Amino acid sequence: MSSWFRRRDHNVFFNVFALLTCGLVAGVVVAAAAFPVAAMSGLTAKVGNQAFASLPSELKDFASPQITRVYASDNKTLIAQFYDEFRSDVRLKDMSKHIRDAMVAAEDREFYNHNGVDLKGVARAVVNNSGKSESKQGASTITMQWVRMSLAYSATSPAEVVKATEDTNVRKVTEIKYAMRVEQEVGKDQILERYLNMAPFGKQTYGIFAASKVYFNKRPKDLTIGQAALLAAIVRAPSFYDPTTKQGYDEIRKRRNNYVIPGMVEMGAITPAQAAAAKKEAIPRKVARVGNGCVSVSYNSWGFFCDYFYRWWMERPEFGATAFDRERRLKSGGYRITTTIDLKATKEAKARVSARIKEKNKNALLLSAVEPRTGKVKLLVTNRKYTLDNSKNPLSSDPKKRRQGIKGSAPNTVNPLLTGGGDITGYQAGSVMKIFTLIAALEKGYPLHYTIKAEKFYKTKYVVERSSDSACPGTHFWCPQNSGGGGEGVYNMWSGFGRSINTYFVPLEERVGADNVVNVAKRFGIKFRDPADAKLASDGYSHQWGAFTLGVSATTPLDMANAYATLAADGMYCEPTPIEQITTRDNQKLDIGKPHCERATSVDVARAALDAARCPVGDRSRLGSCEGATARATRGVVGHPVFGKTGTTDRDRTASLIAGTTSLVVAGYLVNPDYQAHKDRMDHDTVNPAVYRTLADYMDGKPEVQFKRPESRKIVYGDQRRIPDVECLSLVRARDRVENAGFDAVLSNGETESACPAGTAAGTSPSGRTVKNGVVVIEISDGKGGKKPPEPGSTPPITLPPPRR
Repeated sequence: MSSWFRRRDHNVFFNVFALLTCGLVAGVVVAAAAFPVAAMSGLTAKVGNQAFASLPSELKDFASPQITRVYASDNKTLIAQFYDEFRSDVRLKDMSKHIRDAMVAAEDREFYNHNGVDLKGVARAVVNNSGKSESKQGASTITMQWVRMSLAYSATSPAEVVKATEDTNVRKVTEIKYAMRVEQEVGKDQILERYLNMAPFGKQTYGIFAASKVYFNKRPKDLTIGQAALLAAIVRAPSFYDPTTKQGYDEIRKRRNNYVIPGMVEMGAITPAQAAAAKKEAIPRKVARVGNGCVSVSYNSWGFFCDYFYRWWMERPEFGATAFDRERRLKSGGYRITTTIDLKATKEAKARVSARIKEKNKNALLLSAVEPRTGKVKLLVTNRKYTLDNSKNPLSSDPKKRRQGIKGSAPNTVNPLLTGGGDITGYQAGSVMKIFTLIAALEKGYPLHYTIKAEKFYKTKYVVERSSDSACPGTHFWCPQNSGGGGEGVYNMWSGFGRSINTYFVPLEERVGADNVVNVAKRFGIKFRDPADAKLASDGYSHQWGAFTLGVSATTPLDMANAYATLAADGMYCEPTPIEQITTRDNQKLDIGKPHCERATSVDVARAALDAARCPVGDRSRLGSCEGATARATRGVVGHPVFGKTGTTDRDRTASLIAGTTSLVVAGYLVNPDYQAHKDRMDHDTVNPAVYRTLADYMDGKPEVQFKRPESRKIVYGDQRRIPDVECLSLVRARDRVENAGFDAVLSNGETESACPAGTAAGTSPSGRTVKNGVVVIEISDGKGGKKPPEPGSTPPITLPPPRR
């Protein structure tokens, strides 16, 4: 708020003030005639030697605390409000005339006649308060009261607040000087408007807007005479005149009916008949409860999103250097904040979650959804109630916490289960993390067609403890296997990702470097909140983090939804945000929270990775063949081109699914947030339908948009080379010929019907051409017939087909 005073010649002001001071002293002398001489120890004794000119002649700039209101993406549905003082300024023209008249009648009946100071009233108060009377007099005008509140709100230290509000004559003289200056510069109606917007009305309400809302659930312009008189009567002593207490009810009725309303008649503001009717108006014994913060949202399903917004705000340095500064600005800044939450999508997602799992279940089904290309968070839903009251929660399922008497998070909690923060570092999500290995491989020049012969077990170069269950027998090397065992065969990126083959992705990670895979995850927004994960992800350690590709690091559904949304955004990572628009109390629009995006990978890499990611969710790749899906029902239910990935951790302790379109990406985790070493087996039949049906609900009625294909053929097919003819050669010669041609030669596990001599090479799979360094399987002849093989070198070259569009 800008200063309301213009600087003038100091001496002129001092001269005027000196004359007024003389009048004040004269008033004191007259008033003191009826009192003992000791009464003169008041103003003249304590202030007479003050150099009035040394007092500042201008109030500091200040802004009274205002309610910050938070709205949904529709810009009209109030999600929550934050405040230290429940106050929202309104213009005088938007207030009932009755409240203006009532306040003048209650607090300062000479308001429109004096110049800011009622000199006789001040003198009487000084004399009275200097004596032995237990009844203290204030004598402050509305202007002086407003000055006092202004000094308190503009204070920059607790000492200044005390100085502005302590009951001393020095404070009174300071108020007098400022009040007279205010009256020179500001009109009476402006002063009254500012006073009505700042005055305390009890029940944590400040200003007439809040008082009208809390006591009568009305707008200030709709207040009746009796209601206005009641509110005006409260200001003198809000705690004493509290109508919700027995004593306060009686006292406020007497003050309203015997003082305020008669004063309004005396001023000519109302007629005696109106006064009689106003005295009969009901006085509320109960007042509306005003919500404050995320625990007071209208619908509990909004609570976790509101909490995400609050935590987002508290981490933004733009709102202050410290957490105290940021919270004070939120709760006093009077912002209008439009958030990104989609109320319809949130309601539907909550219904999908509720259909799969109960609130009392110790396991949590967590859904987060993000819009690609903006990072706007559309929903955050789980099977929990967002509330501080966890008194009825059972003890934690974590044995250590249970022994300490710590409650679990079900069914009530305010922990940021979906977004991380505080003690919530995230959850192991399993194979959804393989996408980062796939991206790193594409960036390193490995194409989608790149093949690897996956084994049942794979001995890696990554070192682990010899005692580890995952170590190869008798060694200290990590030896992963596929979920459920088996899975041997030759896979490329489509089939390997579609079937989630561990022993394809681990050797792929070895070839591109685990440190490069971790780096991709960082670029795609993965936050390593767990200290152990943060250490492994740091330089000097990440190159040995072989298990990273299998999803052993802690992540949140929001992190992973946004990471996959980066693929749908052609490789542009957009920082997740809960903000559509922040508008200040002065109607200025801030850029804070608007989409902030930067390139995480190339367009072609993103499009190629997304093409492979269509396989796990039952969609058709445009560039290759999927040959497997782990959440096949997704495509049929969503009814739009879709991509994503399932994930399962060791012993099924978590289950996850991410599914997305060009419009929205939904990530779902099924976890035990209190104890991740539990023995429950998480069920994809719980998490998968909740995810893909939430996505289907959102996409219903929207036009079908196809994913784009990469421009480069090389990222799909790589460096294609001709496979040499090896039919009827010995296996040793066949292997040498294949490897010398630049391929990874492996022998088939069984025999193939062929006219070549038994035990020789019957041919290769694939035949013709394949990607450089890719796997070529040498088939072994059974010697039992079949057509006569062609002469070596006579096989015609295979023409590379164009990509399907």
